[in-house]
Amino acid sequence: MYLLDLPCLDDSAEDEFPPTSAALNFPSGLLAWGGSLSPRRLLAAYRRGIFPWFTDGEPVLWWTPSPRCVLYPDAVYVSRRTRRRLRRGEFRVTADTAFSRVIEHCAAPHPGRRSTWITAEMISAYRRLHEIGAAHCVEAWQDDELVGGIYGLAIGHMFFGESMFSLRPDASKIALITLCRQLVDWGFGPIDCQIEIAHLISMGAVEIGREEFELQLESHVDRARPDGSWRSTFCGEWDWSS
Repeated sequence: MYLLDLPCLDDSAEDEFPPTSAALNFPSGLLAWGGSLSPRRLLAAYRRGIFPWFTDGEPVLWWTPSPRCVLYPDAVYVSRRTRRRLRRGEFRVTADTAFSRVIEHCAAPHPGRRSTWITAEMISAYRRLHEIGAAHCVEAWQDDELVGGIYGLAIGHMFFGESMFSLRPDASKIALITLCRQLVDWGFGPIDCQIEIAHLISMGAVEIGREEFELQLESHVDRARPDGSWRSTFCGEWDWSS
């Protein structure tokens, strides 16, 4: 089994990970296993471009794939249909008002998916990160009903996207596009999308190598930005006529 070839993480050293260059080629990017999902370990992991990804019944698995899928906020693609929805104000967009509901929607079963990597352990871990101001969500609403959203981590001027959901056409797109607009205003670097997904590629995401991705991390994760809720600092409304 491939785990035999990987280091097992020690919870007495939560900041320590193997060098990312040691990641396996198959499965692509698998670096280590074990350890807890404590806030300290998770933040140390993301700062190095490492993230957990596993399902129920597996140990915690840590990954750093190459190539890496990223979305540059100023290059997000907005279709004519989506732009019309934005101009009409079909959705009200907010941030950090319903984190638990967003992550639970992202974890919910949907057609074509028999299991989820957003386990109860992961939900609990990211709720803790939200409580300390490191994890955030952007929500799309219609008539006071939560119909779409995205969540992830913000470290310095990098946003690490985790998952998104949509209960209405374009709801998750609207949330992501609005997030991109805000991140441009805040001077953020690329959004980490982790692995290639057709939906994100259609919105402008691209793949870059691990070396380039880690250069982006070095440029952005240490740029100072206050932690805490985005509820009052997130604009949510812009002029979409252009």
